Amino acid sequence: MSLPSQSQHKVSFGTFEVDLVTAELRNNGDKLTLQGQPFQILMVLLERPGELVTREELRKILWPSHTFVDFEHSLNKAVNRLRDALHDSAGQPKFVETLPRKGYRWIGPVGVTGNDKAAGEGHLVVPEADRASGIRAGEILTDIEGPRSARRRFWKVAIPAGSLAIALVVGIYIRFYPAPPLTEKDSLVVADFINTTGDTVFDDTLKQGLSAQLSHSPFFNVLSDQGVSETLRGMGRTPTNPLSLDVAREICVRSRSKVMVAGSISSLGSQYVIGLKAMDCESGNVIAQEQVQAATKEEVLEVLGQETTRLRHKLGESLSSIRRFDGFLFQVTTPSLDALKAFSMSEIARVEKGDEAAVPFLRRAIELDPNFAQAHATLATMYVNLHEASLATESMKKAYDLRDRVSEMERFYIESHYHHFVTGELEKANQVYELWARTYPPNDAAFVNLGVSYSSLGQYDKAVVATLEALRIDPENYVAYANLMALYINMNRLDDARATYRKMLASNLDYPEAHVCVYAMAVAQGDAAEMRSQVEWAKGKVGIEDILFAQQADTEAFYGRLGAAREFSRRAIESARRAGKKEAAMMWQMNGALRESEFGNWQVARNGAAAALEAASTRDLKTMAALILAQSGDAGHAQKMSDDLARHYPLDTLIDGYWLPTIRAAIELDHNRPAEAIHLLQGAASYELGAVLFTADWAAPLHPAYVRGQAYLRLHRGKEAAAEYQKFIDHWGAVRNFPLGALARLGLARAYAMQGESGKAHAAYQDFFTLWKDADPDIPILKRAKAEFAVLQ
Repeated sequence: MSLPSQSQHKVSFGTFEVDLVTAELRNNGDKLTLQGQPFQILMVLLERPGELVTREELRKILWPSHTFVDFEHSLNKAVNRLRDALHDSAGQPKFVETLPRKGYRWIGPVGVTGNDKAAGEGHLVVPEADRASGIRAGEILTDIEGPRSARRRFWKVAIPAGSLAIALVVGIYIRFYPAPPLTEKDSLVVADFINTTGDTVFDDTLKQGLSAQLSHSPFFNVLSDQGVSETLRGMGRTPTNPLSLDVAREICVRSRSKVMVAGSISSLGSQYVIGLKAMDCESGNVIAQEQVQAATKEEVLEVLGQETTRLRHKLGESLSSIRRFDGFLFQVTTPSLDALKAFSMSEIARVEKGDEAAVPFLRRAIELDPNFAQAHATLATMYVNLHEASLATESMKKAYDLRDRVSEMERFYIESHYHHFVTGELEKANQVYELWARTYPPNDAAFVNLGVSYSSLGQYDKAVVATLEALRIDPENYVAYANLMALYINMNRLDDARATYRKMLASNLDYPEAHVCVYAMAVAQGDAAEMRSQVEWAKGKVGIEDILFAQQADTEAFYGRLGAAREFSRRAIESARRAGKKEAAMMWQMNGALRESEFGNWQVARNGAAAALEAASTRDLKTMAALILAQSGDAGHAQKMSDDLARHYPLDTLIDGYWLPTIRAAIELDHNRPAEAIHLLQGAASYELGAVLFTADWAAPLHPAYVRGQAYLRLHRGKEAAAEYQKFIDHWGAVRNFPLGALARLGLARAYAMQGESGKAHAAYQDFFTLWKDADPDIPILKRAKAEFAVLQ
């Protein structure tokens, strides 16, 4: 029995035709561009002509639970795109009728093509509305006497005509096309390639390329490297254990994956034979396989890409999906085997030794192929994690310039990171993250990044939901665990943070950044012993030691122990320099200078900021320097730097919405214009709980509130000033050991005293002095506080 042709799987209406096999829409034979949600809406409406399809039904179909999208706006936009493609209008609809505040209804004709032998032969047709007879969609025309008589005869039926038409097509399709081996909910494991050529360039490289192409299709759920590593640990093996066929199959079974894909390459004279085989994990039976030859070494990647495409179809991916997301391996990554080999080694080095170990391999990959876009983008990510902001920006810009050379999934990765970390357009980055997640479900990476962006905006509730979704998709995502801990701490939810850490440890996961969160929990509880324990743990650990030293510097400053804070800052700077993190070192130096300016050591602050800028002049360092200068009496220079920031980063959400208002308000205070300072800070209120800089381990929550409080004090408006300082006490989890958290107690005392509430003022002063009971006595702001308290007495 021969298979039916693709022309037997088409639904027609008017001059339009939908091919159910290829998922294409045509008008008079011309292919139209209609994908994603608009196409899905069309299929839902065609299946139920004449029926109301509610907006809520469409929401559940198009955007499953926990998907982040402005539903109302996105649905309206999708329906409008559908109407544009069909040359339809909401006012005078031919196909899609709007039922206000309810949903939509298909009112056009629906026909199902049986074959192409003669026009109209073998059709089932649902006619468009007949205004005179009152017949509408939902009435079926059955062709018995040929196309002419068919158009004259109408019978009403008890079931929706469109449902019958679609059901017939689906029935034909199911009859001749058996259920695919894989569905989108199944996962698969990729084994190591068996390389008998003797050429080590193929080691790891072909597996990396195969995994990349499978992962770039939203149909396949490839078990992550972390998932493989943790399963190996459960088997009593090391995370770097080779994935032979037997080992890979056991991983497949233990991880409840369905299919294992194994590859091989061998020499045949001067040619190469590449084989791919997909096996059922439980039975070991082969369910699909491919074998091809490559004439030269340089053709191996291209041939493997073509072979992988055929295997994808055999495993159940639709032809339309393959066409949309297809990209031979030389397009997905690089045409250079040596460059791909270096890229593969970077992944191995990162798993074994961390981000810094991956950098040399990525640089080598780029040397071998300067147009290797994903290598540039991955290198940028490594630099972000290592707090090398300018290097990260440079690499991501190169990736962005090459984005037309990459697959759609890589393009999502590059564009979202570019908006997030280069232009600083967080709202735009969020849109790309959301589209990325919808296009390639399940996609934990997009949700992790979305959570980070929401956190930077101070939108912790949304960040938690996004991060939980990432963990639902991948319960072993250690980055998501660490991020979730930090979010819970920011929200004063220490019990949830501790529970998250216990769950992370129970899963045999550990991540250096999680120790920063453990330190933060200890800060919130005033547990000095645990803080010391985490600092000791970090000693000698490249890439994390400097962060914990910098954290301890802030803690010492929070309690007024400025000398100890300076020492830990010095150690953080030295540690970062030893690790080759030049920009991170200057960030810790700039943080120390900011602390000096807040404590009243203004000349020390200005000198420290100048020294840091001389060594490195990144966006973050310039931002902090401008704030330091504004607070320490150099308003002219601060104004110049703020204007420079506005000119160079006009799209940056936090520069424009948080930092520039704060800097310029501090300048107005220096000019003794507190009312203007308050006016400038109006827009910063919505961001003031976030404001993470490019260097993600440094944030300044509520800094606009602190400056606003100072302005209200200048205006002798004690009640409003007290409300601003109270924010630091209410949001103690987000403030943590940020030194302004201690100084806000002093601001609160001054606000109460200004209102004449001596009892509250006395208590607030005592609260501050208790925190600073071991403070260095020569700190200017402490001296002023003691003098004020003496007068109050």
